[in-house]
Amino acid sequence: MNTKQLVKTTLADVLFAVIAGVIVGTAYHFFQNSNGFAPGGVGGLATITYHLLADKVSWSILMVAFNLPIFILVSAMINRKLGGILILYMLVQSFMPQLYNLIGFQPYCLANNGGDFNIVFACIATGVISGFGFSLMLKRFGASGGTYGISALLKKMKPDMNIAYVSFIMDACVVFVAFFVYGMKVTPVICTLLNLFIANVIVDHGLNGIKNGYKFEIITADPKGLAEELMTKLHHGVTEMQVHGMYSDTDKYMLVCIINKRQIGEMMKILKAHPDTFASFVKVNEVFGNFKRRV
Repeated sequence: MNTKQLVKTTLADVLFAVIAGVIVGTAYHFFQNSNGFAPGGVGGLATITYHLLADKVSWSILMVAFNLPIFILVSAMINRKLGGILILYMLVQSFMPQLYNLIGFQPYCLANNGGDFNIVFACIATGVISGFGFSLMLKRFGASGGTYGISALLKKMKPDMNIAYVSFIMDACVVFVAFFVYGMKVTPVICTLLNLFIANVIVDHGLNGIKNGYKFEIITADPKGLAEELMTKLHHGVTEMQVHGMYSDTDKYMLVCIINKRQIGEMMKILKAHPDTFASFVKVNEVFGNFKRRV
């Protein structure tokens, strides 16, 4: 990689980390910190400590105190660049509530006079917004917080250790402690679980990709005519492969075409007009390259 490409990649990494930090910090300020529930992982432990100290210490300071030592160790022992990116992400995330407080933007519970329904809505909003920020970090860097750092460090010290349970154990600890910290009430526990679930669902969707489609594999004896119709009506490219039908013992062709979800109906109409075809399709989570055929 030459210097120009290295600078471009580094700037893109910094931009992704800053954007993700802004998104997660925004979710925490408006919907989480003042609503009596905690997120998962190291951030959840910082939030619980913030509640225990009765707001005597800034949440931002606690986030830095809990996460910074972990990311410094990641930088020193695992990957210097990744550790630096995670530190930047965490600092931006921690700074956002301070910025909103200076501007005078009130959290959701204060702006809407609190209430159990508002807590549930805040929990859902936190999961959706923060999950989007987490997915940006995971897709770009494969890491999104202190839990990753702990897992990576444990793997470094004990390569044979199964670290799949680290995140689960930390989240379970946060849920367990939240019950006692927030007055032995069920609502904070449910909100913590709901927040974790929604955030994980959003992360899964984010990692699967936004530009998805459906891959059709079509067996036909008339590849030219069918391919031309597909390309003309659906405006997507078609790949042709020669195959051999074992049951009929005849040579045929398989066409592969990836289309959008909204084009499935049109695809079915085209296939029905060719009764000699056999087709199957599956969902593809991400599409790269020239997905749309130029017309």
